[in-house]
Amino acid sequence: MSEFRTEHDSMGTVEVPADRLWGAQTERSRRNFPIGAGKETMPAEMIHAFGLVKKAAALANRELLPEKMTEEKCAWLCAAAEEVISGALLDHFPLVVWQTGSGTQTNMNANEVIANRGNQLAGKPLLHPNDDVNRSQSSNDTFPTAMHVAAVLALEERLLPALEAMIEELRRLEKENEDVVKCGRTHLQDAVPIRFSQEISGWRAGFEQDRRMLLAALPPLRELALGGTAVGTGLNAPAGFDVLAAEKLSALTGREFRTAENKFHALTSLDEMAFAHGALKALAADLMKMANDVRMLASGPRCGLGEITIPANEPGSSIMPGKVNPTQCEQATMVAVQVMANDTAIGLAASQGNFQLNVFLPVCADNFLRSARLLTDSLYAFLENCVRGIQANRARMEENLRRSLMLVTALNPHIGYENAARVAQLAHRENLTLREACLRLGFLTAEQFDAVFHPEEMV
Repeated sequence: MSEFRTEHDSMGTVEVPADRLWGAQTERSRRNFPIGAGKETMPAEMIHAFGLVKKAAALANRELLPEKMTEEKCAWLCAAAEEVISGALLDHFPLVVWQTGSGTQTNMNANEVIANRGNQLAGKPLLHPNDDVNRSQSSNDTFPTAMHVAAVLALEERLLPALEAMIEELRRLEKENEDVVKCGRTHLQDAVPIRFSQEISGWRAGFEQDRRMLLAALPPLRELALGGTAVGTGLNAPAGFDVLAAEKLSALTGREFRTAENKFHALTSLDEMAFAHGALKALAADLMKMANDVRMLASGPRCGLGEITIPANEPGSSIMPGKVNPTQCEQATMVAVQVMANDTAIGLAASQGNFQLNVFLPVCADNFLRSARLLTDSLYAFLENCVRGIQANRARMEENLRRSLMLVTALNPHIGYENAARVAQLAHRENLTLREACLRLGFLTAEQFDAVFHPEEMV
C-alpha cells in the first residue's frame, strides 16, 4: 500500500500522507510553514471550536439551503464534525500558528478533514471541502468566530471555576485567622497592626474583582463574525444565515452566542479579545501580588519573616541539605509574567486591522488561549499545593507585632505626632521597648501608657 495519496486543489496536485485526513491545501501549508519545529501547532481549543462552527453552519445551511445541504450531506458532515469536537481527530490538524494571518489554512484544514472523514463514514465521495463544509462561510469570518467561541469556553468552563475555587479557599483561610493580629507593612517597612484575616481578604477581594472583570468581558466575545464571509457583506451566504448559525452554536455549546451587528467591524477588529485579555492580565497581576506576599511571609524559616508556613513539596537545593523553596509561588509569578507578555502581543495584533481584515488572528488566538490555560492550571496548582496548606505562625506574628515601632502610632492622640516620633527613634536607637522609651522621655506615666496602648485595638 502506498504511503501517500494524491490530492488536488485549484493549484494542482500534491502528495499527502495516506493515513492523514487532510487534503491539498493543508499539505501545502504544512510544507510552506516549517516554523516552531512542529510543536507550535494551532491550539486544541481552536480545533474544538472549528468543529462546533462547522457543525452549526451545516445545520443552518440545512434549514436555509436544503437543496444544497441535503439531509444526507448534513448527517455525515455533522458526524465528522462531532469527531473533531471530541478531539478524536486532533492528529489530523498539523498546522502551526505561524501561517497566513487570516487563519485560512486552518479553516481549510477543518474543511478537508471533515469532508474526508465524512466521506469515509458515508462510504462514498459525498462531501466537498469548499462547496459543502465551507458553504456560506469564508476563512475571514470562521476564524474570528472560532476565536470567540474558544475564548468563551476557555473562560467559562475552565478559568472561572478555577478562580472561584481559589476565592472559596481564601474565604476559609480568612475565617480561620480572624483572631490573629500581626504587623502590617507598607513600603516593605513595619506599619500599624492588621488582622491576618484582613490581609487575606485583600487577596480574596482582588480575585473577586478579577472575576467581575472577566464576566464583563464575556458579552462582547459572544458576538460572532460568522455570516460576514469575505469582507463583511455576507456574499454567498443566504439571508438569515448569520442569526441562525449563532443560534445553532448556542444550542451546541449551551452558551449564549449572537451574531455581530456590524460584520465589517467583526472581521477587522480584535478589540473584544484585547479587552478580555486585559482582564486576564489583571488576574495575572493579582496572582503575582498574592504569590509574592506568600513567599515573603514564609521567608526563612529562621532568618526571614517566617510569619506563615507553606507546604514543603520538594527539596529546594542540590547542594544545601534540608532547604525547601516556595516553588508554587515561583510558578505563579512566572505564569503572571508570561500572561503580561502575551497581553503585549495581543495589543499589538489588535492594532493591525487593515481595511477589511485583521491578519494577526492566529497569534492573537494562540496567546489568548495560552494565557487562559496557564492561569487555569497555575491557580489550581497554587491552590492545591500551597494555599490549602498555609498556616499562620502565631507566635512569630505576635513577636514581630510587639517589636514593631509603628505601634507608637497609638500614642499620637495622647502625646502628639512629634513626641511619638521621638519615642520611636529613642526605642530604635537604644533597643528599648516603646513603653520604656516613653517613660524615659516623661511623656506618660506607666499607668497612662498601659491605659492607652492596646495594639489589638488598632485593627
